[in-house]
Amino acid sequence: MITLNVNGNTHALDADPATPLLYVLTDHLGLNGAKYGCGLGQCGACTVLVDREPVFSCVIPISVLEKRRITTLEGLGTPENPGPVQRAFIAEQAAQCGFCIPGMILRAQALLGRNPAPTPEEIRAHMAPNLCRCGTHMRILRAVARAARETKGAA
Repeated sequence: MITLNVNGNTHALDADPATPLLYVLTDHLGLNGAKYGCGLGQCGACTVLVDREPVFSCVIPISVLEKRRITTLEGLGTPENPGPVQRAFIAEQAAQCGFCIPGMILRAQALLGRNPAPTPEEIRAHMAPNLCRCGTHMRILRAVARAARETKGAA
């Protein structure tokens, strides 16, 4: 039995300790924000926050996550009341297909949690591990900058 703290809630799970977090989130907890992209930790579609740091959930086993705080897209807001970073992505129309956006939002959340006023270069460098196949990178970068301006460090 493994106990995980996901979005502020404690979950006791009967799962193989080697199971990647992504599968536990989707199959056991019904959280579908993180997406299966490459399965190799190379695209970022599965990005979640662990102790406020972005990680690829498709490659991190749940055995190393006990006593750590996991945040998924669902933990940042709701469709009715999106969080500040989510609102900025909506305002900038950063999504085309939307597949990469949950991971992008969480990566942006991590950056703004550490650095409330990143430079354009810092935003680009921080967001680089997450890929967007649709090519909305410029809108994504604008959304992160917008979130920084609008939250003034509250993200």
